[in-house]
Parts: sequence; structure tokens; C-alpha cells
Amino acid sequence: MIVLSLLMSGLISGSFAQEKSDTTGYEGQRQKVNNLLNERGKRFGQFDESLQKRTGIFGLKTKKDMQASIDILKQIVLTDNDIFQETKALLDFKDFEKSQITERATEFDGRINGYIKTISKLQREHERMTEEIGALEKANQFYQGLVLLLALFVVGGIIFFIRRRQKLTKS
Repeated sequence: MIVLSLLMSGLISGSFAQEKSDTTGYEGQRQKVNNLLNERGKRFGQFDESLQKRTGIFGLKTKKDMQASIDILKQIVLTDNDIFQETKALLDFKDFEKSQITERATEFDGRINGYIKTISKLQREHERMTEEIGALEKANQFYQGLVLLLALFVVGGIIFFIRRRQKLTKS
């Protein structure tokens, strides 16, 4: 029994050394387990005292002394059962928190992957539009050159016809 209580208190105290950012529900559950462990320790002390009691003749144990020790042991066993139940609830609570964190992480991973895909898609669209703008600028330069050439041709033709007309009118 002593080994079991030391083992349980070691396990429980080891789990209490976790981060202080635990939720209030978890903290409340831990407090319940601590209270039960304290209660068990007190009862175990009562059991040790009852083992030392010898109210019979010549310092022997009486049936009452033995029954008192047995009753205290029953209370210790009931307290141990409560400790196991509350510890299981504590572990279940921690497992629940862990599963929630895992779900959130999975959800955030999905969101991040979605954002990455959207960003990649927008980058590809930006590159495509940049290439399209470059192609349109080249086409625009070609048409500007063509218009300039046509304008020079027209001006040259007008000058040619004006000089020819002047030569015809002089002659």
C-alpha cells in the first residue's frame, strides 16, 4: 500500500509540473486529485495509529481494534478508487485537449495549404499578365512604328505631289 501511494503521488506530482497555462477545468480536476491524495495520506496515518492500538488485556489487540483497522483500510481502498477515477478523468480531459489541439493544427495546416495554393495561383496569373503586357507593348511599338512609317510615306507623297504641281505650273 505504501509503495502504491508513493507511486501514485510521484506520478501525480510529476504530471503537476506541467505548464501553468493549463485550462481551469484541468486545474480543477488536478486539485480534486490532490485533495484525494491528501485525504488518503491522512487515512493511512490513522491506519498506522490503529495498528499501534492495543486495548486488550496484556497489551493485546482486541476485536474492536482489528475492526477499526479494517474499517480504515476500507476507507483507504474507497479513496484509492476515487483517486483512480479522478485520475482517469484527468487523463481523459488531457486527451480531449490533445485531440482538440491536433484538430486545430490540422485545420490550420489546411488553411495554410489553401493560402499557399492561392498565392501560387496568383503568382502564376501575375507572371502570365506580365508576359501579356510585354507582348502588348511590343505590338504597340510595332504599330507605332508602322503609323510613323505610313505618316512619313504620306508626308513624302504630299511633298512629291506639291513639287510636281509646282513644276507643272511653272512650265
